[in-house]
Amino acid sequence: MLEALRRLGGSARSAELTKMLDVSEETVRRTIKALHKAGAVQRVHGGAYLAGAQSGSGFARRIGEHQNEKTRIAAALARRVRDGMAVFLDVGSTTAFVAEALRRYSGLVVVTNALGAAQALAGHNGNRVHMLGGELESNERGTFGFVTEQQLRRFAPDLAVLSADGFSARRGILYHSAAEAQLAALAAECADQVAVAVTHPKFDESAPHCGPDPRRIDDVFTDHPPGKKHGAALADWGIRLHVAAEDEQEG
Repeated sequence: MLEALRRLGGSARSAELTKMLDVSEETVRRTIKALHKAGAVQRVHGGAYLAGAQSGSGFARRIGEHQNEKTRIAAALARRVRDGMAVFLDVGSTTAFVAEALRRYSGLVVVTNALGAAQALAGHNGNRVHMLGGELESNERGTFGFVTEQQLRRFAPDLAVLSADGFSARRGILYHSAAEAQLAALAAECADQVAVAVTHPKFDESAPHCGPDPRRIDDVFTDHPPGKKHGAALADWGIRLHVAAEDEQEG
C-alpha cells in the first residue's frame, strides 16, 4: 500500500487503493488503520496520505483540510445527481469527496481530468468513465492542456462540478493555475448546469486566474454562508447558494 500511495502522488482515496491493489475495501481500511498507528500514513475521510505529504503542496495537502465540511458539501451536491446523468468532475479536493458520494448512483457517464475521480467511479454500478488525456500534472493528480481541452469539447455533460481556489465579488471563482482556470471555463461552456463545490475559507482567498463567467454558474455549494459582499455578488449573478447543514450525510 505504501508503494501504491507513492505511485499515486502521495495520497489516494480508498476506492483507488482497492482497485489498484485488487483487494477488498475492508482490507484497505484495516491496512490504512494499521499503517496510521505505525505512523506511516495519515488517515483522511475515505482515504490516506503518506506521513509528511500534507506539509507539501498540492492535492496531498488539500485532501486533509476541512474534511467534515467537504463531506457535507459533497453529500448536498450529490443530491442533484440522478442515475444515468453525464457529469464532469475536476481535480479539486472537494470534488474528490463529491466523486466518493456519487458511488451510490448507477449508469453515470463521468468525464474527468482527475485520476482520483476516475478510479473512484470506473467499473462501479455500470458507470462509464472517460478520462481526459493531456499532460499529467502529478502535483494535482490530473491532466491539463490542449489535448485535455480538445477532448472535453466532444462531451455535453448534464452537470459540471467545479472547485475553486478563491473567490472575487467582481470576477467570480479564481484559480492559482492558469490551465485549471481555462479548463473550468471550458467545462462551464460545455455543460447544461454548473455547480461549484467550495469550503467557506475560499471566499476569503484570492488567486490570479479567473474561472468561468460567473453568469454561467448555476449553483454554489458550501458549508457556511459567505459574507454580505460575496452573497450579494452571487445573487446579482443569479447563482443559487446552498449551505450544507451540520448533519448533512451521504445517502
